[in-house]
This record gives sequence, C-alpha cells and structure tokens, in this order.
Amino acid sequence: MKRLIASVLLLCSTALNAAPAPFYWWVSKVDGSRVCAQGPLGAGWERVERPYKDSRCEKLAFAK
Repeated sequence: MKRLIASVLLLCSTALNAAPAPFYWWVSKVDGSRVCAQGPLGAGWERVERPYKDSRCEKLAFAK
C-alpha cells in the first residue's frame, strides 16, 4: 500500500513540474525572414537563442 501511495505522489509531482515548450525566433538562411515557432523548421533555418513564452515571441522566458 505504501508503494502505491508513493507512486501516486511521484506521478503527481512530475505532472506539476510540466511546462509548455518555449518559442524561438527562426531565421531563414535563404532570405532572412523570421518565424516564431516551438520546434525546428528544417535545415534552412537557424534558431535565435532567446526563448519566449508566447507564440508571437513577445514575452521573454527567463531560465529558472
């Protein structure tokens, strides 16, 4: 019974630490256009190293 309770508490604590992935500006290597996205867009794009909280890349996300 104690193992079951410990397992449930462990699962709950990991769920509380979950957070959405940050957004980044991605710059095209071809024409320099910029896109705000969470994941890589392909080989022709380079990520700018400043994470953002929102999909418009307006609110900076600070590392904890």
